[in-house]
Amino acid sequence: MANIQVNKTAHPFDKTRFEALLNRRFFYAPAFEIYGGVAGLYDYGPPGSSLQSNIIAEWRKHFIVEEHMLEVDTTIMTPAPVFETSGHVARFADWMVKDLKTGEVLRADHLVKNVLEARLDGDKEARGLATAPPKEDDKKKKKKDKAKPTAVKLSDELVTEYETILAKLDNYSGPELGELCRKHNIRNPDTDNEVSEPQQFNLMFASSIGPTGQHPGFLRPETAQGHFLNFSRLLEFNNDRIPFASAQIGRSFRNEISPRAGLLRVREFTMAEIEHYVDPEDKRHERFPEVRDVELDLLDRDTQAAGSTKVTRMKIGDAVDKGIVANETLGYFLARIHLFLVKIGINPARLRFRQHMANEMAHYATDCWDAEIQNSYGWTECVGCADRAAYDLSVHSAKTGHPLVVRQALKEPIITEKLVAEFDKKTFGKTFRKDAALIQSIVEGMDEALLTKLQGELAQGSTTITSSDGREFKLTPDLLTIERKTFKQSIREFTPNVIEPSFGLGRILYALLEHSFWSRAQDVERGVLSLPAVVAPTKVLIVPLSAKPEFDPLVREVSAKLRKAGIFSRVDDSNATIGKRYARNDELGTPFGLTIDFASTQKRTMTLRERDTTGQLIGDIDEVIAIVTELVNGTIDWAEACNRLPAYDGVQAVE
Repeated sequence: MANIQVNKTAHPFDKTRFEALLNRRFFYAPAFEIYGGVAGLYDYGPPGSSLQSNIIAEWRKHFIVEEHMLEVDTTIMTPAPVFETSGHVARFADWMVKDLKTGEVLRADHLVKNVLEARLDGDKEARGLATAPPKEDDKKKKKKDKAKPTAVKLSDELVTEYETILAKLDNYSGPELGELCRKHNIRNPDTDNEVSEPQQFNLMFASSIGPTGQHPGFLRPETAQGHFLNFSRLLEFNNDRIPFASAQIGRSFRNEISPRAGLLRVREFTMAEIEHYVDPEDKRHERFPEVRDVELDLLDRDTQAAGSTKVTRMKIGDAVDKGIVANETLGYFLARIHLFLVKIGINPARLRFRQHMANEMAHYATDCWDAEIQNSYGWTECVGCADRAAYDLSVHSAKTGHPLVVRQALKEPIITEKLVAEFDKKTFGKTFRKDAALIQSIVEGMDEALLTKLQGELAQGSTTITSSDGREFKLTPDLLTIERKTFKQSIREFTPNVIEPSFGLGRILYALLEHSFWSRAQDVERGVLSLPAVVAPTKVLIVPLSAKPEFDPLVREVSAKLRKAGIFSRVDDSNATIGKRYARNDELGTPFGLTIDFASTQKRTMTLRERDTTGQLIGDIDEVIAIVTELVNGTIDWAEACNRLPAYDGVQAVE
């Protein structure tokens, strides 16, 4: 029973059937659909909501609980000065182009990507290396999607050039994208019209706070700034010690230029973000040895710059040792991200970590990697993991005057000597009056060499200093003295660096659904979602074989015992055949089914069905509930369940 072979690749992935299943079972749907809908906005139905909640619950266990993170929940509406200081108002933008005839707006890098990929697909078809794409049905004809491939053979040189452009696409600036459009005659694939030169478009939704509109604000495009502004409180809560991490799960908003890829490109979405604060002089991680041997598929920036997308499989420990990944803490989180994604059901063979190239990386960042998941739209960034250095805390501290720093007691005091200027405040003030503060700031801004020179000149009787506006001021020994003093430093003050893993949960959810979908070998119409029990919307389906009243007490008993065990279950007591009932719930990803039949009422036995193999076991009701509880909690697998319970042969003796 445990060795039943399941062929999940008997049929190629069929996106039309996949999307039909998601729509029919209401995993998600366009928001405001009866009003015509708005691009980039989606509502989740019952299974989609449960799936997202279960992903979040596992994320919380995997990161917040296991890493002892400090969870926060900060506001969505944010005053404009916060994002002006962080740089979002000036730089949080994408490059867009316009159709010169229709005015349709397109994201420039996506346009280049879609057109060149379509030409490469057409080249493969012309060379007989790929089958012709399936014909669109009438319902899909009006739906705008990627550029459609046309079977045209390209020269080998042009194929290489296109592949190189795609490998380096994230590194192109706006003007460079415009040059690519002109050079390669890239047009709007929906109209074949030329497009304009790229222009920057800020992705934040602007708003105002209060009835008068005097306080401009924005809907946050990320949760990170809420972490940084509360750093002092978080540090105090953590007993003034670092390293530590804050975490937040919440909604963010980005006014995407042309959202066309379902849940992968939306305007409102749920994020899960971590800000891990670390000493800039010590970015080791105490738990790094636990993940050192985790192997990742890495696509570093040098490989991309050479025009290649070939990944290198490498242990994260080796990647850090060789300097490919900047430091242990960043490497630790890359490994933990990999383990989380695989645990919830992402296919590790379709997961890679791509390093940001110079042009796409923030100017302040030390290193940045994206966890990209392959799906029918290509490779999609689902998690970003960046070393943001001390940028955010530094700029907010400078703007507000509030010190966002760590003050750390030194084990051994640091003894230093330096020259110090001391002013006779009474005489100095009378002599220079309103210029006294200016002169004092000039002297205090001098380095050791200038102070030494000033000290020598004062010893000769007087000296002269010059302000930035050219005015000269004469200084004498009765106004100030310069002496060497000894200082004892017992406290080290510094701004911590930040390592930030940032998860787009909608993208992860969609990729997980694609990776989980397949059709039964014997019937392509019987779709299955092989979601792991840890995230499956419904863990157990209860199927009473009959609607007779004598089944009701057992159904209530089994439901109650599963609830008590913390397992979410559903009862399907419809008039459909048991096969159809199971098939419907296979589409929902329900991993286990419990069948209550006539023998159950007489012998208190119950069958346990596993979704992928459709194999069934039988046992006493309480024993089966105990086994399914362990299966759902992940403490045993199906093979172990088969060792504990006998296989069900489809026949039970009943009186």
